[in-house]
Amino acid sequence: MILSILGGAFLALCVFAAMHDVNRLTIPNWLNLTLAGLFIPAAAVSGIPMEIIGGHLMVAALAFLVAFGLFAFNIFGGGDAKMIPAVMLWMGPNAGFTFVVVMALAGGACAVFILMVRRLMPAAVLPGMIRAPFEENAGVPYGVAIAAGAFFAAPASPFLASLLNQISSFN
Repeated sequence: MILSILGGAFLALCVFAAMHDVNRLTIPNWLNLTLAGLFIPAAAVSGIPMEIIGGHLMVAALAFLVAFGLFAFNIFGGGDAKMIPAVMLWMGPNAGFTFVVVMALAGGACAVFILMVRRLMPAAVLPGMIRAPFEENAGVPYGVAIAAGAFFAAPASPFLASLLNQISSFN
């Protein structure tokens, strides 16, 4: 039950991060710290063996190195580079590949959509809460892609699978 609450909080915060990124083109540090920090009590109450938890830590460390390399080359923003390892901590080795592939595809689709909208209409006609990505020379809110990857890969994560099984049993 506690693991399901923590997993639900993690997924809800992923949605919040995506919405914040669309609105302001930033993902706050407190949010990324919370995403990563929720993993600690989740690991403590999960009953999952330390070897598997260690695998999650190693995948997150690798994601940290890659994401900050991409940040150093101005491919990702700082918030994106912090959110990716926080999410990979929850995904681990089993869900990591699916997460990365879906994140990349969703990020590409998001970028294409934003470029199309920028060509078709001025940003000033869009509602204020979603206008930021459509301004000229604005970045892509990659938090949307990261959240999409997290939701798509969640069933393969041992920390999120039980929550999703509970949700699907209600239907």
